Amino acid sequence: MTKGPLIFEGNEKQVFATDHPDQVIFRYKDVTVAYNNVKRARFKGKGALDNQISAILLDYLNRNGVETHFIELLGEKEQLCRKIEIIPLQVVVHNRIAGSLAARLGVEEGFRCPNTVLDLRYNNDELEDPFINRDHAVALGLATYQELDWMYNVARRVNELLVPLFHKAGIELVDMKIEFGRASDTGTIIISDEISPDTCRLWDEATGERMDKDRFRLDLSCVVENYRNVLNRLTEAIKKEE
Repeated sequence: MTKGPLIFEGNEKQVFATDHPDQVIFRYKDVTVAYNNVKRARFKGKGALDNQISAILLDYLNRNGVETHFIELLGEKEQLCRKIEIIPLQVVVHNRIAGSLAARLGVEEGFRCPNTVLDLRYNNDELEDPFINRDHAVALGLATYQELDWMYNVARRVNELLVPLFHKAGIELVDMKIEFGRASDTGTIIISDEISPDTCRLWDEATGERMDKDRFRLDLSCVVENYRNVLNRLTEAIKKEE
């Protein structure tokens, strides 16, 4: 596999072409941003942790029948992925109500709901990723109703798989953001971005301690230490699965 030119640079990742037309290399950066890039910082070692955590989770999904863009780890900060056409939608799965949704609904942080709540957001930084509904998504030509049904079903299946995996690691999966894209090799819709403490809320089951990007958002310190703790616990949980 030959690494080609940079084809995209985001806040927290770079994407490089390869000598395979349907494959790219993701390189994770030591940068973290919040509130649509209003808050920004660099944490040495964070990129490697995000890369390895996401690799564990995406590989686990692949092995359990949920198709993702992940192919294999290439190094500390890099992974080989399938090339996709981005669908600018986020499906957000809530097992508890926290963060901005708690404020929006007027409930306490960490409110335990009797059901799993799914939200749809338009992935558009200029509009600050607004909440939209299915009709809005279809009206904007982002997806069909059938594709949205499929994405919602996949998001629920991901949740069904990852909640018990995190539980084995002593971590509660409070919520997570899932993004999708159309694979360039098959045209099918697959999971197309990382799943990591940057895209999930993860709370220690014993203490309630936050182990995710909220540590940066809320100035709680020890960002890298908590990400490393997540990686170590997930590594042990996966070993128990084998």
